[in-house]
Amino acid sequence: MKIKLFYFARLKETLKYSTEDLELPDDVLTILKLKSVLAKRGDVWGQMLMGKLKVRAAINHELVDDKAVINDGDEVAFFPPVTGG
Repeated sequence: MKIKLFYFARLKETLKYSTEDLELPDDVLTILKLKSVLAKRGDVWGQMLMGKLKVRAAINHELVDDKAVINDGDEVAFFPPVTGG
């Protein structure tokens, strides 16, 4: 299964990625599992995706939670929560 990933705001700056195409292992079917796989890339990845920062996700431009299912060809975006004031 192949997806396109997008990283925004602080994630983009810290991870030094804005977008990437990724071939997912067969057992990666949810946002949470995807975060877990990406977190294994190293300390910064783990801190950003599985640490205290509450990373939001969207699939094909719709906000989703960590249980959302990823399908072949989806566009998945990660971004930190937005606060306003």
